[in-house]
Amino acid sequence: MSSFRFLHAADIHLDSPLKGLSRYEGLPETEIRGSTRRALDRLVETALNEKVDFVILAGDLYDGTWQDVGTGLYMLKALSRLVQAGIRVVTLSGNHDAQSVIARELPLPDGINHFSYEAPQTFHWPELGVALHGQSFRDRHVPHDMTRAYPAPVAEYFNIGVLHTSLSGYGEHETYAPCSVETLSAKGYDYWALGHVHAREIVCEHPWIVFPGVLQGRHARETGACGCALVSVEDGIVRSVDFVNCDVVRWCRLELDVSDMQSMDGVLGAARREMEHALSEAEGRTVIARIVLTGRSILHDRLCASRGWEDDLRGIAVSMAQESADGTAQIALEKIRNETSAPLRQSGVTETRELDLALDGLMQDEAFLASLPDDFEGFFSALPSCVERDSLMPEGQFPLEQARAALRARLLGETE
Repeated sequence: MSSFRFLHAADIHLDSPLKGLSRYEGLPETEIRGSTRRALDRLVETALNEKVDFVILAGDLYDGTWQDVGTGLYMLKALSRLVQAGIRVVTLSGNHDAQSVIARELPLPDGINHFSYEAPQTFHWPELGVALHGQSFRDRHVPHDMTRAYPAPVAEYFNIGVLHTSLSGYGEHETYAPCSVETLSAKGYDYWALGHVHAREIVCEHPWIVFPGVLQGRHARETGACGCALVSVEDGIVRSVDFVNCDVVRWCRLELDVSDMQSMDGVLGAARREMEHALSEAEGRTVIARIVLTGRSILHDRLCASRGWEDDLRGIAVSMAQESADGTAQIALEKIRNETSAPLRQSGVTETRELDLALDGLMQDEAFLASLPDDFEGFFSALPSCVERDSLMPEGQFPLEQARAALRARLLGETE
């Protein structure tokens, strides 16, 4: 068998609408919205620079039907650059870009091979000794294991199965074309190029079963480096699978335990160090961070009562912009969440016992609780953004613990 290299990517979600960005002050909205296109460009540049033989795109090239033809044209232009350089492209439709979802298709030039919607299909490349097997989604919901109909491996070829699947064990993702590692292994292929799960992972090495992850993170649940897999094959054996970063905007969650901190200056200093580290790890990319404060802290009441520390954090982030090869790398804060709790009360402490008992009583007074929406609207609107309406309790109640802590801090004069 000959030796060759290929890129395996999936879940590009080109021009994903990214709803709700405008709700968060200070986010570089234009840069985030354009990030899926720039990540696609980086994928193409990687393929050209690495001089790979072919590129596999294992589903969800689009996020749904195009809002305008420009989305399809941008994809076609990017993939045509590969074809013009002599790099083959193999594409497959997943749940987001199933045949029933995408309203129209553009004609594909020679060199771009798209798996059939009707039945499993095999592309044979004898000059490389490669056979690729796959089937596109005709409908968005595919409740059965598609691989049962995939053909047997081609003898004396390196066999690649291309599949968009939730794969058993990945419960956080919706179930599409479910299958198991055992059923994939039993097929006898050498490499499974999967899509749909947005976290990159090498699931198995015998055979190779790989999720390259989403090409570009799009929100706070798609954190960390994103990109594609670069696969090297020598004499029919996979020698290496290396993940290559293609993202241009890096999402991260910065969780800060403030249990042992004695002052707000300590919190701000620790948060600054976490942001600096995230920015350095991103290697010139823009970072969108969610900061979450945790732990039992003596600062809990103060954090609930005042909004000033959130403004300070956003100010620190703004001051950290750096010049990079691609422009200005910055860190912007998507959300700031206060998930701290008050320290356990120590026996013998009586300074605020009467106040605590009074507040405890209020929190159990049904008439008082019923009056909150009307009588305390002004008070709650002054609380930090960690107590916004989108964090209300299920029945529409106000977040009572944060409100109790804020009221206690204000009555004791502990706000800054």
